[in-house]
Amino acid sequence: MACLVAPLRCTSSHSHLTLSFSISISISKSQKLSSNAAVPTSRLVRNSMSQPAAEANSDTSKSETPPDVLVQYVVLRRDLIDTWPTGSVVTQGCHASVSAIWSHKDDPHTLRYCSPENIDSMHKVTLEVKGEPQILNLSEKLTAGGIAHKLWIEQPENYPTCLATKPYPKSVVSAYFKKLKLCK
Repeated sequence: MACLVAPLRCTSSHSHLTLSFSISISISKSQKLSSNAAVPTSRLVRNSMSQPAAEANSDTSKSETPPDVLVQYVVLRRDLIDTWPTGSVVTQGCHASVSAIWSHKDDPHTLRYCSPENIDSMHKVTLEVKGEPQILNLSEKLTAGGIAHKLWIEQPENYPTCLATKPYPKSVVSAYFKKLKLCK
């Protein structure tokens, strides 16, 4: 049996976000793949950024438990988004994300998240808080809950600009972020 897989691709611009979905086609040795071959729709698997392929496949046995998707949360400050150049705010999020991953580079979740087979399908959720008091409060809650993260402090200004978690299974960390809005 052969399996053809197209990787997930995500591109964005200021005005829109484009997602391409992964398609997996299983072909037995007795079948030939041609450009006009009909592919049974039950074999098509749509991967999304919030759903592992096992959940998307309706043929998956109900007794199988799909693996919990690994996700990294990045939280930016809305007050900075509204006053700083967009590139500067994005850079802050990048700093926090890389720092959180590098600081936990030997963690099993981080190793899996950054593994060659997963590197092109990372899951990140970018959220926002109103300002400095909210980002500091969130950092305190994460610390109290034992959630490893990096609160990025821009120097030399000494501003807490954003934070990022290390990669975690979504079920472990999503409750800490459920009241926050997606960053737009």
